[in-house]
Amino acid sequence: MIQQRDTSLPTSLINSLLFETIKIEDGQIENIEWHNRRCNRSRAKLFNATKALELGKVINPPQKGLYRCRITYQKDINSIEYIPYTPKIFNRFTIVKSQIEYSYKYNNREELNKLKNGYDEIIIEKDGLLTDTSIANIAFYNGKEWVTPQIPLLEGTVRARLLDNNFLIPKNIRKDELQKFSHFALMNAMIGFQIQKKFNIN
Repeated sequence: MIQQRDTSLPTSLINSLLFETIKIEDGQIENIEWHNRRCNRSRAKLFNATKALELGKVINPPQKGLYRCRITYQKDINSIEYIPYTPKIFNRFTIVKSQIEYSYKYNNREELNKLKNGYDEIIIEKDGLLTDTSIANIAFYNGKEWVTPQIPLLEGTVRARLLDNNFLIPKNIRKDELQKFSHFALMNAMIGFQIQKKFNIN
């Protein structure tokens, strides 16, 4: 792990830190426009920040290899880390009911981790609707189009880009509707849009 910057914060503020995970491959910073949008929207809403950050200008990426750039911030940037990335493969997904709130990408993921409870990976059902897994937005293919939950747990940057490009259709999706879909996909900053070839949802 390479750490570029680290500004200490009082313990009382640690739980309110937010973070962005940005994919860097051979020095190339991916999806930066949508990371900037989410970061600055969160800063404005939660910390009354009026001056936008341009994350691409503060990232000094390794030039070779695949890295997860992790930027923690509040009104200002707290730390930037570059962590070598190895993709994880999930085959089994368990639907878990919860009223968890995670509309901002908080550094504190304790409640999300508790929901996993030893499962390979989970899909969170909230208010009777499917939302996200613990680490990714989701989408389903109905034979004509890819649909993604209208109300996700967290508005991911890849999801935002694919919505902007009209690749995804937002729609409420219930557990009992899963038989209507032929394909299932995960999406986040590191894996992009990844169709799951072998999976089980229960």
